[in-house]
Amino acid sequence: MARPEQVLLLEPQHELKFRGPFSDVVTTNLKLSNPTDRNVCFKVKTTAPRRYCVRPNSGIIDAGTSINVSVMLQPFDYDPNEKSKHKFMVQSMIAPPDMTDMEGVWKEAKPEDLMDSKLRCVFDVQLENEKSHDMESNKSSASLLKSESSTLSSKSLSSTLDDGEVKKIMEECKRLQMEAQRLREENKQIRGDDGVRMRKSNIMSSQHASVAMKKEDGLSARSLALIVLFFLVGVVVGKLVL
Repeated sequence: MARPEQVLLLEPQHELKFRGPFSDVVTTNLKLSNPTDRNVCFKVKTTAPRRYCVRPNSGIIDAGTSINVSVMLQPFDYDPNEKSKHKFMVQSMIAPPDMTDMEGVWKEAKPEDLMDSKLRCVFDVQLENEKSHDMESNKSSASLLKSESSTLSSKSLSSTLDDGEVKKIMEECKRLQMEAQRLREENKQIRGDDGVRMRKSNIMSSQHASVAMKKEDGLSARSLALIVLFFLVGVVVGKLVL
């Protein structure tokens, strides 16, 4: 006998998505709505119970209300070969009017009273090396755009100058170089002339000093001769008087 159609409305209806990285707890929400006029019991089951924490994993949804179920994926090392093994099932049944023990109701339920919906797990993974590759791609694109922009600027600048203007600029640069060379030569010549004048000045100073020394020597000899002459004259005159 076929099971009855699920009375609960699931959101999402077919899959639970988990976005990595999975180094920390990743939570996704499952909304269960009861559109009927009777209370509905539910249970949330998974094929990998050690990997998930489901709160609440069972309970009663009153008529015309809904409930949010948090499905928390625990940290783990992602294995692509394992993703197809993770599945969930939402099981439900109409709650008896005089229900006092929920666990007892589940145990005594007949297969034709049970309804279920299956959901598969989808893992959105972006590995670290893919992130690095994306960053490098972005940097390369930025460098390429910058290089192209610089090239276009250079081309644009060169295109604004015609051949005549370029020739004028080259001639002006050549004239400035020649002017600088001439100024360097004049500076060198001025330094050479100053050296010659300094040497001539030193020679003339030496000559004047030599002449002055000779004059002084001449005067000293004359003075000495006159003194000797006066001494002799004085001696002769003294003898004549005596």
